[in-house]
Amino acid sequence: MQKRALVVGLGIAGMSAAIGLRRAGWTPVVVERAAERRTGGYFIFLFPEGVQAAADLGIADHLHTRNPDWRPGGNSWSVDRRGRRKPALGLLDVPSGQAAVLRGDIEAALWQSISGDGTGDSVEVRFATTPVEITEGTDGVQVLLEDAGTGKQYREDFDLVVGADGMRSSMRRMMFGPDEDYMVNWKAMICAFQLKEQVPTYQESDSIIVARPRRAMWVFGLDDHAPCAWLTYRTEDIPDRFAGESIEQVRAVFAGMEDDPVVRHVLDSLEQAPEHVFDSIHQVKMPRWSAGRVVLVGDAAWCMNTYSAMGSSSSLRGGAALGVALRENPDDLAAALNSWEKGLRPYITRQQRSARMKQQRFVPSNRAVDVLRSVVLEAIRKIVHRRMTARFAASAAPVPSVTAR
Repeated sequence: MQKRALVVGLGIAGMSAAIGLRRAGWTPVVVERAAERRTGGYFIFLFPEGVQAAADLGIADHLHTRNPDWRPGGNSWSVDRRGRRKPALGLLDVPSGQAAVLRGDIEAALWQSISGDGTGDSVEVRFATTPVEITEGTDGVQVLLEDAGTGKQYREDFDLVVGADGMRSSMRRMMFGPDEDYMVNWKAMICAFQLKEQVPTYQESDSIIVARPRRAMWVFGLDDHAPCAWLTYRTEDIPDRFAGESIEQVRAVFAGMEDDPVVRHVLDSLEQAPEHVFDSIHQVKMPRWSAGRVVLVGDAAWCMNTYSAMGSSSSLRGGAALGVALRENPDDLAAALNSWEKGLRPYITRQQRSARMKQQRFVPSNRAVDVLRSVVLEAIRKIVHRRMTARFAASAAPVPSVTAR
C-alpha cells in the first residue's frame, strides 16, 4: 500500500517536499491556509545548491531566471553621502553560478510540477485548510483538519506529516513548543517590494546600493522585469509588525536621506506599490527537525534569514534530499529522517553562521565597519572586473577565417 504524507504549506519548501515525496513513491497531500495560490514575490538569489536541487526535483526546465547581461563597466552602482555614484560589487557581479529570480518564478516552476505538468500526475492540494490537532500512533498519524470556508472539521490518517509553513510555523508551535524556544531575534527589519519603474538616470538592469551604518537600500535590476527594492535596517526595538503603518516606520528610518534621488524614488515607489513585505528578521535554530512521524522543512525548521540569501536554495535542497532519504530507506521512516538530517544539517549550520558576515555587507553595523566594508568590496570588485572584462573581450573577439589554399 502506498504511503501518504500530509504537507502543510504551499510555499517553496512545501512544494519541494511534495515533489520529493512523490519521486520517492509516496502520495503527498498539501494543505494551504490561504484560499488560493500566492503569486509574485520579491527578488531572491538561487545559488548553485538551489539550481542543482531544482534539477534534482525535475523543475529546472520550467524555472525562469532573470540575470541581467553583464557589460563592461558593470551593472551595479554604489551611491555615497554626496549622491555620487561609483561602480560597485553587486551580488550578481561575481561569476559563481547563482541565478536572479523572483520568489514567484520558483513557485511557478514547482506548481507546474505538482499540478501535473500535462502528465496527469498531480498532487492533491486543499486550499483554506489547516491542521488543528495531530495525534501520533504506532502505525501512523491522525490529523484533525479544518476547512476555513465551511468550518467543517474532519480526521484523516497519514504516515508522515511535513511542516513547511514558514518562520512563524504553527506546526512547530503545535509539535515542538513556542516560538521563543527556537527563534533568534536579529534586531533588524526588512521591507521588500517591486518598483513600477527604475530609478531615473539608471539603466533598467542596473542595481543600486545606498548603504549607511544601520540602514541600507538596495535596488536589484533584473532582465525582463521591473527592478525590486530591498530595504533593511537595524533596530534595538523591534516593533510589532502590525502596530502602526509600515510605510511610516520605513520613512522614519530613512529620514534625512530623502535629498538623494535614489532614496526619494524608492520611498515614493513604496507609497504606490500594491503590496510589500515588512517583517522582522530572525533565525530559527532547532536541535532536531523531526519528532516521530512529524518533520519540519524550510524556514519552519532552519530559517537562515534574508541576509543569508540561501532560504530558497535550502528549501529546494531540503525537499529534494527528503525524497532521496525516503527512497533509500523505504521501510524505515526513522532511519530515513535521521539520514536526511545528518546529510543536510552541516550545510544549514554553515549557512546560518555565514549570515552574520553577510549582514555586514547588506547593512553595516557602524561607521568603521562601513569604511572597512567599502575598501574590501572595492578591492574584490576590481579583481572581478578585470576577469570579467577579459572574458567579455575574448567572447566578443571575431573568429579568424580560414582560407583554403
